[in-house]
Amino acid sequence: MLGPYVHHIDPIIGTIGGLHLWWYGLSYSLGFLNAYVSIRRRQDLCLTRVQVLDLAILLSVGVLLGGRLVMVFHSREFFGAHPSLIPAVWLGGMATHGLLLGGFAGVALFCVIHRQPYRVIFDALAVPTAVILAAGRIGNFIDGQIVGTLTGVPWAVQFPDAEGFRHPVVLYDGLKNLLIIPLLLATRRRGAPAGREAAMFLFLYAFLRIFVDQLREYPQTLLGLPAGQAFNVFFAIAGAALLVRSFLRGAEPAAQPRPAPPRRAEAPAGLWRRVVFAAIVVGALVIPSDGIHDVPRDYGDRHPGLEYSRLYIPLPQP
Repeated sequence: MLGPYVHHIDPIIGTIGGLHLWWYGLSYSLGFLNAYVSIRRRQDLCLTRVQVLDLAILLSVGVLLGGRLVMVFHSREFFGAHPSLIPAVWLGGMATHGLLLGGFAGVALFCVIHRQPYRVIFDALAVPTAVILAAGRIGNFIDGQIVGTLTGVPWAVQFPDAEGFRHPVVLYDGLKNLLIIPLLLATRRRGAPAGREAAMFLFLYAFLRIFVDQLREYPQTLLGLPAGQAFNVFFAIAGAALLVRSFLRGAEPAAQPRPAPPRRAEAPAGLWRRVVFAAIVVGALVIPSDGIHDVPRDYGDRHPGLEYSRLYIPLPQP
């Protein structure tokens, strides 16, 4: 029989060289790999292997930088007092809306460098983006971070660092991200104009999240709204505007991908890119969920044996 659940999941996969590897970080790694494989299979994009690697690298770097910088903005008082911890992603600290902003910037930069059509490339990444965001929410839940409001529903969860049983709001959001995917695929099958799939993703992701986040406890505020809700509203308006523009534009033909050059000429250039991308995929494993953490204090009860070190330092109580 379904009943309230007491969360006591170990969020750490293992430890290598003093660095802890997290289930949440694994969601990034799998998401980046999924994006790479998805684009690699899209023969209609006419991208070479080097271009696919460039896109995967710029997308991944953009996601990580954007997520970190927006989290630093949210927690600017803390990071203002401890600026040396800004690059310490192994202590946690990623913001979902920053992931989107950074990913957008990385993909846009790729399109500029390789002179590829923006709308076509963003459409191709809509489904992989929904997948990585859904995986990230599962990672959030395993980590025990981002709690919902108090509730008495049968599936309520008692999170490690929150009193009472609460809505597993991150699972709601992850399910929402997965449910967007069939709508995006249906849009693609109907042969919608270039740009509509990406616009639909942005609108549905943000608009539906407004309602999901009504059940979330937000610690920060922005423009008089909970910080995440302010971003939700902004993204939903941007997505709606892009959708309206797409329908007004109608079946206007979009720029086509540039033909791929012969692959034999790009082989040496692809080696270092594969090394860089592999380093990003593996490096993402060290990232725990949500804000910055005193890891031994915050996770010691779920992963016995955690100790302070040069990397995992004592932090002030929030």
